[in-house]
Amino acid sequence: MSGKCQRRFLTPSWQPPTFVPEIYTQEQMNTLRLLFQQETESRLLLTISRFLASIFLLLLLALPTLAQEVDPTVELGEVEVKADRIIHKTDGLLLYPSEQQKASSRSGYSLLQQLTLPNIRVDEVGHSISAIDQRGGVQIRINGIIADKAEMLSLDPKSIRKIDFIDNPGVRYGDGIAYVIDITTRRADNGYTLGTSLTQALTTRDGDYTVYGKWNTGKSELSLNYSFGYRDFKGIRTEETAHYHLNDGSIYTIQRNDLASRNRSLSNQMKLTYNLADSSRYVFQASLSGDFSHVPGDFSQKQIVDGTQTYTALEQQQSQSSSPVLDLYYFQQFTPRQSLTLNAVGTYIGTQSSDSYNEGSPYRYNVDGRTYSLLSEAIYENRLKPFTLSAGLNYSQKYTNNEYTGDVSSVTPMHHNRVYLFSEIKGTWDKLRYSAGIGGSYLHYRQQAHSYDYWSFCPKAALSYNFTHSLQLSYNFQLNERTSRVAMISDAAIRTNRMEWTVGSPDLKPNRETYHTLRLSYNNTRLQAYAQGFYKKCPHPNMAVYERTSDDRFIYTQRNQKEIDALHAMAYASYWLMPEKLSVTAYGGLFRCFNFGQDYTHCYTSYFFTGAVNAYLGNLSLHAYADNGSRFLEGETKGYSGGDIALKAAYSYKDWQFALIWQQPFQHKYKMFESEVLNRNLQKTTALYSRDACNLVNLTVTWRLTKGRKFRAVNRSIQLKDSDTGIIR
Repeated sequence: MSGKCQRRFLTPSWQPPTFVPEIYTQEQMNTLRLLFQQETESRLLLTISRFLASIFLLLLLALPTLAQEVDPTVELGEVEVKADRIIHKTDGLLLYPSEQQKASSRSGYSLLQQLTLPNIRVDEVGHSISAIDQRGGVQIRINGIIADKAEMLSLDPKSIRKIDFIDNPGVRYGDGIAYVIDITTRRADNGYTLGTSLTQALTTRDGDYTVYGKWNTGKSELSLNYSFGYRDFKGIRTEETAHYHLNDGSIYTIQRNDLASRNRSLSNQMKLTYNLADSSRYVFQASLSGDFSHVPGDFSQKQIVDGTQTYTALEQQQSQSSSPVLDLYYFQQFTPRQSLTLNAVGTYIGTQSSDSYNEGSPYRYNVDGRTYSLLSEAIYENRLKPFTLSAGLNYSQKYTNNEYTGDVSSVTPMHHNRVYLFSEIKGTWDKLRYSAGIGGSYLHYRQQAHSYDYWSFCPKAALSYNFTHSLQLSYNFQLNERTSRVAMISDAAIRTNRMEWTVGSPDLKPNRETYHTLRLSYNNTRLQAYAQGFYKKCPHPNMAVYERTSDDRFIYTQRNQKEIDALHAMAYASYWLMPEKLSVTAYGGLFRCFNFGQDYTHCYTSYFFTGAVNAYLGNLSLHAYADNGSRFLEGETKGYSGGDIALKAAYSYKDWQFALIWQQPFQHKYKMFESEVLNRNLQKTTALYSRDACNLVNLTVTWRLTKGRKFRAVNRSIQLKDSDTGIIR
């Protein structure tokens, strides 16, 4: 069965009179009749909409039971509810893309780009998604599964049901994750899909090519993805000026400016996945993937102005890595209310690299790295009344052995074990929605003579109250555990240049971060808007420091410092100027940060803004996006990541789409990154520019052939992944 219903919420203040006095004129009588007619129609529509909504709700409640009782050959149709496209939740947004947005997209990247999510930058050409506010990483999932580039490119936007945007994900999603985007799709019963996505730069040497196929029969699905990418840039330049305060009180200044450079990379990615699923009872998935990358030989030729002398220096780097991954997943629905989810991921990462630099004197080192890890998780869920209870166990074991040879001689075998237990309840009470969770973890770390055992406590709570259908107030609190990168807790020491070294800190301890988020949101069928305040407090954080030795070496490392306080305020609005034809989105705010070190205090205030316009003209779609980048403070370093401007025109014809994307238009020297070191003994400014990224025009051609596919929903709730090699760079 299928059907559509549109909800209307009316609060009539006028009641029809019981009699009409004779003093009313004929015009007044006609007005009264019209008002009475409108009121009657409104009440009738309201009654019908409530009736249809009740029927739909009952069907939803009965569906799990029906799914187990009906004959497997009987196919249920889909019920569509036409309502708000964006729904505000306690932990983010729930989005329902329009049919026009899905029809004009050919991948997960292009669809997310059109949605213009708060604080999220989507690079459709580079196939990357990042956080503008630098709060942490962005995790992309498809049906609960962490998705890679090939899966996002092969994603059929027409199969997307909804997108869950979580901006307070908590520790369950992993350390350093600030945003989670979970795309829910429908699963095909039978048929196949073949497709390709080809992206080629027209103004520089950069290309990315993906082919994929999916075959479905009954409860089984087999998919194969392969991607190849290459890059050859010659227009990247670094400009750096450093002032070193020496022990004798003098200041030594060095300028390092690139004269020429070349950055090349080759990548190959393959993934084979088998899926066996019954939408009402179980899901089993096994996947084997491999990621193979090669940097054949990057270099940069620098002009060094060192005191009174000027000379050239050559920096070179080459590397190759391979990473096979075996992923096993199982979901079991015991009853309509109880379920169990299991996931285990085994990962191997092999890395070989060689680095050399001859500033002042020749310096070379090689790294032979090996990483083995096993990640596992189990989650039990019970949809009780009036709340849902979930509990889980996460266990990970990791062994890393990186051997440094050459001018660096070090072997860093590291063992990590982590056990994490968590439980959560969530439910509704009248107009109030709530969730509360608690987690505890045990972390064991050992590296030769260094080791520690660390216990942590991680509570989480969220409340939201609906004043009206459109107006909502929500509050979120959580306490997270944060650990430094594996590389920074190794005992290796790497020379960066003539004066500077990067050194690990094996005694570095994890730290805790406390978050508070308050949001007031409003939404209707055309306007979605909210204002939000975010506050973070982190005692004893892992922050970068620069230390001067007695022989005038300047050491970059990490230490547990005093405290970090951060305040983030923003406002967001998205509006359909012409429904399904023209939309505009804008948001902006400020970020203020305080870093309290053992011997320093730094504060920084920055502003940011983003704007986007989307237009849909039949088979032609137009997209414009701009932001001013991000400015941030980390330890004693003030940083800036360059802004982004992108213009896109796409035309769809049957199974094909052709798109032209113009990035950084009318620019001749694009600043990709800038940093400023504020240390009392070292003041350094570094800027990274790229001519390759200026006026960058890319042509993207996508083709997708689908035969005999009918969709049904199957979701995967958890996914684990490991990509940390622990190598110092």
